[in-house]
Amino acid sequence: MQRPIRVLVAKVGLDGHDRGAKVIATSLRDAGMEVIYTGLRQTPEMVVNAALQEDVDAIGVSILSGAHMTIFPKIIALMKEKNMNDVLLTGGGIIPEDDMLQLSTMGVGQLFAPGTTTTEIADYIKSWVKENRNF
Repeated sequence: MQRPIRVLVAKVGLDGHDRGAKVIATSLRDAGMEVIYTGLRQTPEMVVNAALQEDVDAIGVSILSGAHMTIFPKIIALMKEKNMNDVLLTGGGIIPEDDMLQLSTMGVGQLFAPGTTTTEIADYIKSWVKENRNF
């Protein structure tokens, strides 16, 4: 029997709005994934270290603060430092389309805007993990 997909859901920085992250965490769990929720006010270092310790397949960052062009590049750089090249970094929140495209070129996976269905997010993670993690 194969283990479930493991996803770390994180809120990074001073953004205190976690309702969306909790909804996503619950929906991913309901889709059969094992979810580790870090809680509020995490640093990029805390997120990457937790992901490494928990041996996750994906990291999902919820961000509404506007700091996405600082936080995502920092997390992806830390992931590369720790050779986490087969771990998906995805997320969502208030992120302009141009910024999403720029983050994608840095290695960040698909980012989701408000209104995206939880099924679409779960399907994306499942598909990415199946293609990239030898499931």
